[in-house]
Amino acid sequence: MYEFIMSEEGEGPLYKQLYIQLRSLIVDGSAKDGSKLPSVRSLQQQLKLSKTTVESAYQLLAAEGYIYSKPRAGFIVVRPKFVWAAKPMGSAERAAQTTTAFQGGIAAASHVIHHASAPKLIDFSLLDVDAETFPAKAWRSALAEVVNRHGGRLHQYGDPRGELELRQAIADYVRTARGVLCSPEQIVIGSGLSYSLYLLTKLLGAAGPIAFEQTSIAQVAHKFTQHGFEIVPYPLFEEPMEGLGSDPGLQGVYVTPSHRPSGKPITYAMKKELLGWAASQDAVIIEDDYDGEFRHQGKPLPSLQGLDEDGVVVFLGTFSKSFTPALRLGYMILPEKLLRRLDGMEHILSSPSRMDQLAMSIFMERGLWFRHMKKIRSVYRKKRVFLTGLLERELAPLVTVKAEGAGLHLELFVHASGRAGQWIEVAEAEGVKVYGPQYEAAAGGTQEHRLFLGFGGLTEREMEEGVARLKRAWRNSAPV
Repeated sequence: MYEFIMSEEGEGPLYKQLYIQLRSLIVDGSAKDGSKLPSVRSLQQQLKLSKTTVESAYQLLAAEGYIYSKPRAGFIVVRPKFVWAAKPMGSAERAAQTTTAFQGGIAAASHVIHHASAPKLIDFSLLDVDAETFPAKAWRSALAEVVNRHGGRLHQYGDPRGELELRQAIADYVRTARGVLCSPEQIVIGSGLSYSLYLLTKLLGAAGPIAFEQTSIAQVAHKFTQHGFEIVPYPLFEEPMEGLGSDPGLQGVYVTPSHRPSGKPITYAMKKELLGWAASQDAVIIEDDYDGEFRHQGKPLPSLQGLDEDGVVVFLGTFSKSFTPALRLGYMILPEKLLRRLDGMEHILSSPSRMDQLAMSIFMERGLWFRHMKKIRSVYRKKRVFLTGLLERELAPLVTVKAEGAGLHLELFVHASGRAGQWIEVAEAEGVKVYGPQYEAAAGGTQEHRLFLGFGGLTEREMEEGVARLKRAWRNSAPV
């Protein structure tokens, strides 16, 4: 085993120190030509260094031709065939030579290090879900039951609006769990939220302005602008509600009432006011039930659609967050006036896999959906508590967490100057991705910025590493 002297107070970063010592062992013959260097893992454990530090040193040596990587064997030494004798050098000369060689190695291997040993990006995505919660065994059983029960239908095209069994199962479920009142005929099954929004733009007819809450994080506005709609950010749901009455040209409002960006729901009084406005203006309310099933304190709140007496609400739901985005299964519940427009538009309808639809209807019919929801609510509740504690412990008072108790993300405020986008960029430079609202002007004044961190797809270890990187990035940059 080779002996190394590593120190935070040594000359240069640790990976540079390790690189120099390894290169010296090879040049002076201590590490024999064709011998095997310690593995990255063993050297990491021996020297108490990070994996990235050891890999960086090895990649520099490989770029200069001192070692090469042999499959299933590790790193093999290649000692130079000719070592020229030289007169003794002073410390200054040795330092200059070492620096020159080191910089040359950096230039030669920079692309190798960037791709081979750069730390994995920690993405606090607002869309990712926990990979371990998918009920694979139960889903395989449901698929097998489709073949047994509906084998004669699987070679035929299904209803373009979606399989009746699934529409009935969804109608029963949303009535019980979300307070949505509808018939199966009002439901259109589609390939996720994007498809539902595309179909909705066709049903709305001539494009007009659509209002979005200024602090909205729903990344869907571009789906409307692609079809000629104008996005108008409004300070919705303030006390009292502002803005809507002064713009009679609005064609609709896009809301997430069960889970606003802060997690704080819309009050009953605000819901009634919004419904009254839509009825009086012949506008529509697009209710995206974004994270509506994930309320971590108390029961999930009833939908806005359940209070609609005038047929103005379009309800959007998806199985992406609660099951898996890979299924590409979503649904839209239309009020009667838009449902009538759907007649004659069958040519633009495209329902998802018939087999997946029937399997989901069986999954729900067996009561497995409620069992699955109970499990994942518990998983996400624990993740939320864990991340909240991390942020409050490591980043206060620079950061304040606003944990309202809903959804798969946390809202936080960075108390510092600059733009919200600058803090996102600083974080990404450190290898961690966080998110801001669609309209930065609504993120607060120059001394406070609203950001969002999703936790659905991250493990506790990844959250710890992500917050540690945020601490390094933001503490070093905060002008407070």
